[in-house]
Amino acid sequence: MPELPEVEVSRMGITPHIENQVVSKVNIYNASMRWPVPDDVYQLEGLTVTSIERRAKYLLLHCELGSTLLHLGMSGNLRVVDKSEPLKKHDHVEFVFGNNKALRLNDPRRFGCCLWQAPGEVHKLLSKLGPEPLTDDFFAKRVYEQSRNKKVPVKQFIMDNAVVVGVGNIYANESLFKAGIHPKREAGKVSLKRYQTLIPIIKDTLAAAITQGGTTLKDFAQSDGKPGYFAQQLLVYGRKGEECVTCKTPLEEIRLGQRSTVFCKQCQK
Repeated sequence: MPELPEVEVSRMGITPHIENQVVSKVNIYNASMRWPVPDDVYQLEGLTVTSIERRAKYLLLHCELGSTLLHLGMSGNLRVVDKSEPLKKHDHVEFVFGNNKALRLNDPRRFGCCLWQAPGEVHKLLSKLGPEPLTDDFFAKRVYEQSRNKKVPVKQFIMDNAVVVGVGNIYANESLFKAGIHPKREAGKVSLKRYQTLIPIIKDTLAAAITQGGTTLKDFAQSDGKPGYFAQQLLVYGRKGEECVTCKTPLEEIRLGQRSTVFCKQCQK
């Protein structure tokens, strides 16, 4: 599914076209997504989108009466097109703007969402999220203290949204490899020194993916329809059986939390 870098790239892609633009029309073509699209979303009509914010993997279109909350699910994407462009199959929600552009949420599997957040409130989906990974609130000592006595594998620990948001499967694999930490090692047995190595690597890996346009996966495209390019630089994810780029040992794959986990048994301890 689209991970944090892909969602951030989507935010960056749509912002120049819809920020400070008036929503002239909201069209809900299929309200049956992960949760039913509420009629509250129609409140955007006639209002200006003052800003577009990302929180974890959610995007919020802010206006004076509240915010529309969007999630891309497992296969969704956002496109900015001329309002006259014909709809595509699986275009479920559309926001038409005064500049004759339209923002369309396309989601073949309908695991995404379009919800409403009232002004001054924090939606329940956002209320228990941990810090953003690219902020100063995500730092080694904090993570180390949270990890004490945790027997869960460190990979699952750093993917826990209560610890930090947005470190999805791809970037957890990549970051642990770069830090030389075995993904099955218990989070509580990772030393402060090793977290001091890991946390900056997570930040750098996510930042690099954002810069390069997100990771190319089967279902992801940027808001302009172009794929991301970070997949060309993946060191372990999706490379089961291939040689480790460092020691040439064949990479191994296991399942952790029902997610593919690829690692090097020589380089990661």
